[in-house]
Amino acid sequence: MLEESSFEPKIIAFCCNWCSYAGADLAGGMRLKYSSTIRPIRVMCSGRISPHFIIKAFQEGADGVLVTGCHIGDCHYMKGNYITAKRVAILRELFNFIGISPERLRLEWVAASEGDKFARVADEFTEKIKTLGPSSIKNISFNK
Repeated sequence: MLEESSFEPKIIAFCCNWCSYAGADLAGGMRLKYSSTIRPIRVMCSGRISPHFIIKAFQEGADGVLVTGCHIGDCHYMKGNYITAKRVAILRELFNFIGISPERLRLEWVAASEGDKFARVADEFTEKIKTLGPSSIKNISFNK
């Protein structure tokens, strides 16, 4: 088994184009250092992140998935973040039910001006995933 210190988790971060992706970009522009294990994927709205995308990320080898979007009430598409909050809550319940730590999926609201928050969340989530170890979901196929 891998020692905790040598385990480098693979983390996918789905980021809303209008807020959290801009926050991630600002973190880079501010030269803030955050975990290199985070792989941001820009989506137009967090409400467009299908549960299928999250499950597929785990199937393809992610050890954790971070979903980020505009703060509640600030969605450019009016209700995208409300949809996201419901979807993530349901997925976390499902993960718990099937024996997968719901802590592998995290939801955060990050504004375009919050580069420091994005960097902090990225580092916190990376440390949490390191303590959980590698995901057991990898390479599970539902197709025959």
